[in-house]
Amino acid sequence: QVQLVESGGGLVQAGGSLRLSCAASVNIFSLITMAWYRQAPGKQREWVASSSRGGSTNYAGSVKGRFTISRDNAKNTVYLRMNKLKPEDTAVYLCKATSYDRHDYWGPGTQVTVSS
Repeated sequence: QVQLVESGGGLVQAGGSLRLSCAASVNIFSLITMAWYRQAPGKQREWVASSSRGGSTNYAGSVKGRFTISRDNAKNTVYLRMNKLKPEDTAVYLCKATSYDRHDYWGPGTQVTVSS
């Protein structure tokens, strides 16, 4: 069982920055992938970024160049640095971990609100 807890959300003005954290209850090096998703009111959940155990990272086109995913294996924590935030980035941001037996685990999420 993997437990995830996100933090770092809040209210920020457009153009500002935030850093989200996702703390895992297990060694994240034992997980295949750590990823960030987001869900805005009335919209489907969408993938934002992912980081593999091997070190590769991938980003959705809408955040590429503005967001950076990183991991600290010693702290069992994954981060999402968000720069140049836009009002359309407003959403609940959720962390997902995928284990080697292909089970997905989700955190409860953290709210990010970007004002114009």
